[in-house]
Amino acid sequence: MKGYTRPLFLVLVVLFLDQVIKFWVKLNMTLGQEFKIVGNRALIHFTENNGMAFGMEFGGESGKLALSVFRILAVLGIGYGLVYMIKRKYHRGLILCVSLIFAGAVGNIIDSTFYGMIFSESTWYEKAVLFPAGGGYSSIFHGKVVDMFYFPLLQGTFPSWFPLWSNEEFIFFRPVFNLADSAISVGVIIILIFQKRYFKEEVQESASYHSEVIEE
Repeated sequence: MKGYTRPLFLVLVVLFLDQVIKFWVKLNMTLGQEFKIVGNRALIHFTENNGMAFGMEFGGESGKLALSVFRILAVLGIGYGLVYMIKRKYHRGLILCVSLIFAGAVGNIIDSTFYGMIFSESTWYEKAVLFPAGGGYSSIFHGKVVDMFYFPLLQGTFPSWFPLWSNEEFIFFRPVFNLADSAISVGVIIILIFQKRYFKEEVQESASYHSEVIEE
């Protein structure tokens, strides 16, 4: 288990916190309900989406099923890559970043795979119920992803001279997201920032490994 402890711990912590937050929101808030954290700049706003991260959509029921299957295949690929990196002793920072991405992907898969089976429908007037007597609101792979973090830091209207969006309202940051989305984003951003450090070491180690094989 040497080398697996920290990545496994990180994955379990992210998954646990992600699901605790989602369960609390699902069971204690109605759809569209929100709580202010820091005025109007940071809110808990309950919404659900049928598609990808940050509320993006992906075409109807068939699209939903295709997306769920794609997510599972992608997670299997990421999981395989993570184990490979640990075995080959890749840079610890890279391994932890991939662990964040893996945990975030699994977190949203849990929603889309199982939430439709274990929760009743959340509406604008009623909170969801866990394991309702009449069954869940949907079937396996057709659950909705729960989102709740909303940070509309800047709000205003584009000036009349602005191209394409003149006189239209703008909000930054508009998407509502969850902890799993955040884990994926943080993992990707850190990899992009430190990619030279992460991958330079791997190229050097790979070259050293191949030279040792040739000498033998």
